[in-house]
Amino acid sequence: MADEYQFEQTFVMIKPDGVQRGIAGEIISRLEQKGLQLVALKMIRVDRELAERHYAEHKGKPFYPGLVEFITSGPVIATVWEGDNAVYLVRKLVGATRPEDAEPGSIRGDFAVTTGFNIVHASDGKETAKREINLFFNTNEIHEYPLTIKKWLYEGIN
Repeated sequence: MADEYQFEQTFVMIKPDGVQRGIAGEIISRLEQKGLQLVALKMIRVDRELAERHYAEHKGKPFYPGLVEFITSGPVIATVWEGDNAVYLVRKLVGATRPEDAEPGSIRGDFAVTTGFNIVHASDGKETAKREINLFFNTNEIHEYPLTIKKWLYEGIN
């Protein structure tokens, strides 16, 4: 039964370099092809306040000013994805933070060259996902709708 599943949501942001390089569609396509459900999407320009709130855990680290400067340098595409074990699956698809450590076939493994321009941000845990989703989206911007392929992805769903 569908009630047996507690689908989780996760946050993914295609960073300015991913937008500029024209690979946003490829990134979205990979997540969809895995079977994750896109439930929210918008292109925005991150302002300094939002950038500082988003990267608050890095404040005081040497790379923090550059991180804020970069994420505010151009438009990003903010998305919310839903699925069974969504946080883990997205992190696996995105690949390691450092492109040289990212597996071939992962988004960063295939497209990123340096850590500073690593294409995409993905929540690293369930609590982080909730916090990041709430930073970027209002509840009325997240859509619940039946995804008919779920019965072909998860056992026990009719």
